[in-house]
Amino acid sequence: MTAKNILLADDDPEDKSIIQDAMETLHSADVMRFADNGQHAWELLEQYCAKDFVPCLIVLDLNMPKMNGAQTLAKIKDDSRFKNIPVIIYSTSINPLEKERCLSLGAHAYFTKPVSFKESVETAKKFLAFCERESLAQE
Repeated sequence: MTAKNILLADDDPEDKSIIQDAMETLHSADVMRFADNGQHAWELLEQYCAKDFVPCLIVLDLNMPKMNGAQTLAKIKDDSRFKNIPVIIYSTSINPLEKERCLSLGAHAYFTKPVSFKESVETAKKFLAFCERESLAQE
């Protein structure tokens, strides 16, 4: 079985810390890799590809500096090296038009950021479930 690695791009250190804590609760903290914005996520993907090491899931905050989640999603889905990696948009926005736009760009899901730690753990479980599906699809 291949190792699970999730790349999460979010410019909010607190949001990253909360999801990391949720992953620790699930004994899966080691699967998380973090980027500070979409541009940084793209740079990490390029580095990972050079090492033949790609994440099983990419999670993108929608509102980030330099390159936002929608821009990063479009760039990922336009690149043959990365287009098959599932991408989840992870945002505080509940705007249905934003959700529709991201899904039309190729996002596999659109999750609203949780408001409690219990919800964060449930979200982390969903992230891990995406990786499980990808591992099974590759076998």
